[in-house]
Amino acid sequence: MLILSAGMGAGHDTVAAELARRATAQGHEVHVADVLRLLPFGLGTGLRRGYQVSVRHLPWVYAGVYGALLRPGPGPRPSGVPLARLAGDRLTELVDRLGADVVVSVFHLATQLTGDLRARGRLRVPSAVFVLDFAVHRQWLHPGNDRYLCLTDAAAREVRRAVAGPVVTTGPVVAPAFRAPAPGAARWRERFAARAPGRTPVLLSAGAWGAASRPAATARLLAAAGRLPVVLCGRNERLLAHLSRTPAALALGWVDDMPGLLAACYALVDNAAGQTAVQALATGLPVIGHRPLPGHGADGVRRMAGLGLAELAPDGPALLRALDRVREGGRERAARVARGHALFRRDVLECVTEW
Repeated sequence: MLILSAGMGAGHDTVAAELARRATAQGHEVHVADVLRLLPFGLGTGLRRGYQVSVRHLPWVYAGVYGALLRPGPGPRPSGVPLARLAGDRLTELVDRLGADVVVSVFHLATQLTGDLRARGRLRVPSAVFVLDFAVHRQWLHPGNDRYLCLTDAAAREVRRAVAGPVVTTGPVVAPAFRAPAPGAARWRERFAARAPGRTPVLLSAGAWGAASRPAATARLLAAAGRLPVVLCGRNERLLAHLSRTPAALALGWVDDMPGLLAACYALVDNAAGQTAVQALATGLPVIGHRPLPGHGADGVRRMAGLGLAELAPDGPALLRALDRVREGGRERAARVARGHALFRRDVLECVTEW
């Protein structure tokens, strides 16, 4: 099995690693490749850096790119195929060298590449696509791929309107530790109690790259309301240093024990509808969307809210009201947790290997 991911943040690679772990445990030989590294002339590095800079510092630029290239809509739009084709020779050589029986894409550029190669007969093994977004954008879609796996029935319906092959709703992929009791939760609770006794910890996620809109202001808002804001800064050292100077917040860099941290918190304030949000749903932590990233982040947060998997809080007062609604032991919290757990329906790996 060849899994095609991309080092855009950490979400795609996290899913690829979990799929690889499951496949290896079942006796499959697995190789994970970064599709950006298959692009020639350093193009993959340029794409990664350009995206990172735009989401951190120039969100309006990414919003324009998303609207032009990715957002669904009528009329002709630019395709990702010409760029993806530049990696075609390297991918087919890799498939032949590994003797791969199936290629699984968990990043949209890889989807364009495998779909194009399958349509032109250059990729001779089946291609499956695991769509990681709640809101499916057009670069995930290429009719040449053999099978699509989606997070929700709504996403699956969108895919079926664009492709003719099999489309299956599986739900997300997370490591087993997120769906089991978390031994590390007690240590996190002790740390929170020592920092701010009696305050409920609310987790704010800025993703692996630490991309967020006004996190310090959100942290001060939560602190003024009697909460302890715990801010995930990812690998953004500048953001970590900045928020560490905010007395009201507990700023964290890269965290290895995410199952324990999520289990110890009261709620997740999310801005991307990505892997952290999915992990929170698996853990049983309510998700509230606030100040979402432009483009796919905003679309994903809105889609999660529309499905009842999160609540969208457009401003500070709405955020505080949303937190009050998911109080411990309350009916709303129980309903949200149940809907989150129901999202995990089928093992993605079974759907990949069954044909």
